[in-house]
Amino acid sequence: MRAAACAAVAAAVLAMGARGGVAPPAATGASGPVVVVEFTDPELSPPHWTMTLHPDGSGHFRSEMGKVLPGEANEMRVPNVSRDFQVTAKFAESMFETAERHDWFNVPCESHMKVAFQGWKKLSYSGPEGKGSCTFNYSKDRQIQALGDSMQAVAETILEGERLEMLLQHDPLGLDKEIEALVEAAQDGRAQQICAIRGILERLAGDDDVMVLVRKRAKLLLARAQT
Repeated sequence: MRAAACAAVAAAVLAMGARGGVAPPAATGASGPVVVVEFTDPELSPPHWTMTLHPDGSGHFRSEMGKVLPGEANEMRVPNVSRDFQVTAKFAESMFETAERHDWFNVPCESHMKVAFQGWKKLSYSGPEGKGSCTFNYSKDRQIQALGDSMQAVAETILEGERLEMLLQHDPLGLDKEIEALVEAAQDGRAQQICAIRGILERLAGDDDVMVLVRKRAKLLLARAQT
C-alpha cells in the first residue's frame, strides 16, 4: 500500500440516519456502490457508530457520544463525530470483494453460538448489483467476522485521532500517553488504517510546541501509514 493511496480525498458521503439507514447519494461522486458498517454496544463509548465506504477508499464516519460510563466521569470524552476519512484502495477493495462473495450481504451472518457479546455489527451493501444487509454479534464465517473486526479497528483509529485533536487543543500534556496507546494499538492490530488520521499526525509531527516524544511517535505512525 503506497502513501498516495492514503492521501486525503474529498468525497461526498451518504446521509446516515440515527441507526445507519442508507439514504440516496447527496452529491456527485457519492453515487455507485457503497458499504455501510454499523456498530452498537451500549457498554462502550461511543455506544454507536456508522461508517460508509466507497470503492476508492473514501468514506464517512459518524458516532454518537452516549451516556457517561463508569470511569469516564473525569476523562475528556470524544463528542459526537461526523467526518470524512480515507483508507487505502486495497483495504476498500477487500471489503467490496467480501460483499460480492456473500451475495451483497444477503446471507445469514449471525452464528447463534453462545459467545460473549462483542457488539452488534450490521453490514449493508447498496449498488448497481442490488442491495442487502446482515447483522451479527459473532459470525462463523471467517471473512464476515474479519470484516467486522477490521472496521472496528478503523473506527478506533478515527476515534483516537479525535482524542488527539482534543488533547492538542485543550491538554497538550496528555498527548504523550494517548499517542503511546495509539502506537501500541497499531502494533497489535486494534487500530488499523492509520492513514485515516494522517492530518492530526502531521500536525503533531511538525509542532515544536508539543513534547519531542510525541513528535517522534507521530512520525512513527506516519511511517506506518505509508507501508
